[in-house]
Amino acid sequence: MLRVISANLNGVRSAHRKGFFDWLPEQRADFVCVQELKAQAADMTEPMQSPDGYHGYFHYAEKKGYSGVGIYARKEPDQVVEGLGVPQIDAEGRYIELVYDGLSMISVYLPSGSSGDHRQSAKYHFMECFYGHLADLAKAGRRVILCGDWNIAHKEIDLKNWKGNLKNSGFLPEERAWLTKVFNELGWVDVYRHLYPDATGEAYTWWSNRGQARANNVGWRIDYQIATADIAATAQSASIYKESWFSDHAPLTIDYDTKLFV
Repeated sequence: MLRVISANLNGVRSAHRKGFFDWLPEQRADFVCVQELKAQAADMTEPMQSPDGYHGYFHYAEKKGYSGVGIYARKEPDQVVEGLGVPQIDAEGRYIELVYDGLSMISVYLPSGSSGDHRQSAKYHFMECFYGHLADLAKAGRRVILCGDWNIAHKEIDLKNWKGNLKNSGFLPEERAWLTKVFNELGWVDVYRHLYPDATGEAYTWWSNRGQARANNVGWRIDYQIATADIAATAQSASIYKESWFSDHAPLTIDYDTKLFV
């Protein structure tokens, strides 16, 4: 069994204070992909850098207190890839890939366009560049799992108030159509939806801090594990952890029944 967790921390230091690194060892995961570190290397304490039993790998944003992604892995990889090779994107610390003999594990954090048109434009630029990268990954013939906050709810079933968000970033027609192309044209699989095609409220992974969104489960499913078809087909179960709150996102755990142990 290969267990993979994806979690947007909304600040690694904040998540640490809220008990994330106490919770993590109990999960017995092989990989823990994290997003939105909001930290640089100098800010990372030993428990944040290398939790017990894990090697930590990170791609930090140049801007302090902003973005950043990482992966905690039980086994050291053969290669670490930081960034997509696009300077404007890589300055924001949005992509890291661990390469093993039989698997690539990726943590990715797509931009949010909710703060204004300039950030929506940056999001579209990322999507354009990332689509080409996803196409290349798909053609490479390797098993790949991409974990992360994609900042897009794909279908109406993926958020509570879909009618009220049709013109808002994260549920725009252009964003949703792009994600459909990722699945239908490139062949990537939304693993949670593969397992639970009809799940609604139990599938949400993010809630606004405004109003009583979390209490009323007015949420969005924007955190994904998206995989090549071969490894997606081995997925056995998925869960979204909501017993404790480390962030405004909830961790997504998926177990894959694969003989590959990296």
